[in-house]
This record gives sequence, structure tokens and C-alpha cells, in this order.
Amino acid sequence: MSPQKMNTSSRRIAVTALAVAALGATLSACAPLMLGGAAVGAIVAVDRRTSGAQLEDQGIELRSSNRLKDALGDSKARYSINSYNRRVLITGEAASDAVKTQITQLVTGVENVREVVNELEVTSSPSFKERATDTLITGRLKASLVDAKDLSASAFKVVTERGTVYLMGRVTQREADRATDIARNTQGVGRVVRVLEIISEQELANLNAHVQPPPESSKK
Repeated sequence: MSPQKMNTSSRRIAVTALAVAALGATLSACAPLMLGGAAVGAIVAVDRRTSGAQLEDQGIELRSSNRLKDALGDSKARYSINSYNRRVLITGEAASDAVKTQITQLVTGVENVREVVNELEVTSSPSFKERATDTLITGRLKASLVDAKDLSASAFKVVTERGTVYLMGRVTQREADRATDIARNTQGVGRVVRVLEIISEQELANLNAHVQPPPESSKK
């Protein structure tokens, strides 16, 4: 087996194992999964955001969650906050339209947020089975993206809520269309929503030109 095929196979196994293990931690924040003595969360993938942008997105997610918890508590909504390049996606459920609007306003006011996409549903919280199914869908789709020879799986962030898949990332139109097609044909997916930042093929080439290959010692 060639090194490239071995690398793809290893990444696919890690993605699938992580998705299965996540079923046991759907209701809470989980510690890094250990596989063969190494944390899966430590697997380094090429991210098209700068390191500063990645840290800022983490900060936005934390600040947004804290602000919502302080303002709403735990009874008015169940939400998930995902930020990519300062563009925030909110998914989950809200008790009313008024609460949904309030959440948009609160997150919009968080420092450095440039856009908010509020996909909260005004409905009751999903069952454990529904959340487990969403976790499996995310795992299947990530594995399929890894398998796609014409895509960089690490360019996409995948969020699933009630069978609806949200795609985030900085990608070309070609990559966006290809990933959307893969998502639509993934078992269990009911709808695909693109929360993507479209870049040109030239911008992608410029990004790839700045990616440094790993040192020889890390390849062994």
C-alpha cells in the first residue's frame, strides 16, 4: 500500500472511530479520545484559517456561549455555537421566536463576530436517539470527505442537527459543490445548508503554496 493510501486510510479510521466514540458523550463535553495511546484530538490537519483566526474562533465560541448562558440560563434554549473565520452558526432549539431573536442579538454583540447565521428551530429538544443519529451522520460524512480524492476534508467543518447538515469552511465553488453532493448522498441526511466562504482557485493555490511539508522525522 502506498504512503498516500495508508495516510488516507488512517485518517478515515480515526474519523469513524471518533464518531462512534462520540455517541457515549453526546450529552456532555468530552475529553480527547485515546487511540493507541494518542489523542485523536491531537491529529493535525491543514486548516485554511490562520492560527490567529482559529484562536479567535475558539474565543468567539466561548464568549458567545457564556453570554447566552448568563442571559438565558439553561431552560429557554439548547444551542450549539460554531465559529469559522468569525462567521457564527447557531443550531439547536429555542423556546420561542422571541428567544431566537434575542440569541441572534446577543451573539451579534460578541466581540469580533462579523456575521451570525441563526438556524435555531422553535421546537422541543431532540431525543437522545436523534442526537446520536446526528453524530453518526457527521461521522459518515467526514469519512466520505476523507475518501474523496479531489477534496481536502480538513477544509470543511461539519455540523448536524436533526438530519440537517451544515457545511462551514473557506473553499472554492468546485469544492463547495462537490462536498454538497457528497453530503446529499450521505445516509440519514435530510437537508444540506452551506455556510461557506467561497474563495477563488487562485486564492486556494496561494494558500497551498504557503503550506509547509512536515519534517522528514515526522514521516517515519
